[in-house]
Amino acid sequence: MAGHSQFSNIMHRKGAQDKKRAKIFAKLIREVTVAAKTGMADPDANPRLRSAIAACRAANMPKENIDRAIKKVAGGDNDESYDEIRYEGYGPGGSAIIVEALTDNRNRTASDVRTAFAKNGGNLGETGAVSFMFSKKGLISYPFEIKSTDDVFEAALSAGAEDVISDQNGHNIYCSVDELHIVADNLTSVLGDPDGANIVWHPQNTVKIDEINLRVVFSLIEALEDNDDVQRVFSNIEFPADFLSVLTD
Repeated sequence: MAGHSQFSNIMHRKGAQDKKRAKIFAKLIREVTVAAKTGMADPDANPRLRSAIAACRAANMPKENIDRAIKKVAGGDNDESYDEIRYEGYGPGGSAIIVEALTDNRNRTASDVRTAFAKNGGNLGETGAVSFMFSKKGLISYPFEIKSTDDVFEAALSAGAEDVISDQNGHNIYCSVDELHIVADNLTSVLGDPDGANIVWHPQNTVKIDEINLRVVFSLIEALEDNDDVQRVFSNIEFPADFLSVLTD
């Protein structure tokens, strides 16, 4: 099981217990705000905003929090401005890592990201250093218990998806970026609202690293995701099925 998809699902479940909800909500609201500003404040006419709202719902954010953020943008009451930045670098064991951030202070975020890499066996590179190893894909995620693997595969195929990867952490359905919201809408009509529908960096090939480096790279990704400005982290690491048990040994 590869890179981003498994790690994000593990972290989603681990994060529900270990991380403060306030920090998770703040990141989600930041995405809602940027999505509403860069498009329209109407989710029916703004695919990115629909995705942001779906992520909020998956995290059990109260509906009034979401509505309040959208109304502030629609009413011109939100003067916050965020830059979208991508960082690329290498982690332990020759792993490749992409970091997406929304920040109101580029210098602060760049310094924090560079420090996280340096303290955890990594090396921050220039833009383009590792992104050529990844492909941009649409990803629609569902919890494992939503349907059987066969039922999800059939639904995804009918919806226009390119690939489905299922394991105990959930169902990850991949499609082209241009078809993301068409496929997501088709799946929603059959499976209900997804945990998320986002554009992701999917590794073209994955790397296996030893247990020592796996522990270090976990610390690196955890440090990055703990940063308030970092929205998403992607890697080309092939995480073993017993990933969490390895960390707690």
